Amino acid sequence: MTKRLLILVSAIVAVVLTAAACGARAAATNVSGTGSTTVATRQIGGLGSVLVGATGLPLYANLQDSSSMSHCDGTCATIWKPVTVTGKATESGTNATLGTIARADGTKQVTIDGRPVYTFVEDHPGQVTGNGFHDQFGSQRFTWHVVLGSGAMSATSQGGSAGASSGSSSGSQSGGSGGLYGSGGSRY
Repeated sequence: MTKRLLILVSAIVAVVLTAAACGARAAATNVSGTGSTTVATRQIGGLGSVLVGATGLPLYANLQDSSSMSHCDGTCATIWKPVTVTGKATESGTNATLGTIARADGTKQVTIDGRPVYTFVEDHPGQVTGNGFHDQFGSQRFTWHVVLGSGAMSATSQGGSAGASSGSSSGSQSGGSGGLYGSGGSRY
């Protein structure tokens, strides 16, 4: 009986520690704390100076958001993670204008020259894979562009069509990342 109890307690502790570690990683990816630089510039091959978030991931904007509203929520926001702050958005190395908008969930999303910005779940620091990416969540279609050091969106489409196709209810696709979208979104 004592051995079974010890195994059960060990298993519960392992699950709790794993969940806590995953939660801490997600928060560090999505939320910049006060006192740290929210946005900086980084040289990324083929694109030059690109804006990156506090974790070094490239920042993206889409053509569909407005300066006062993000249209990327639900499943979209799990793939294109909104860059949020609890305090004031700060920059280093760019003349772009930083601001924030209120998201529907009450968080403050960083904007660059009025456009809400996001990181892409498939990127790693120093790597841009979502530039020129087209996708759709429900009836909302998006075209994503990496944000350059000047604050402008990239006109090139480097990295937007790599991977295998995923299912699409819209009937059109431009590449995909097998299973990335689950049932909530598709590439068009």
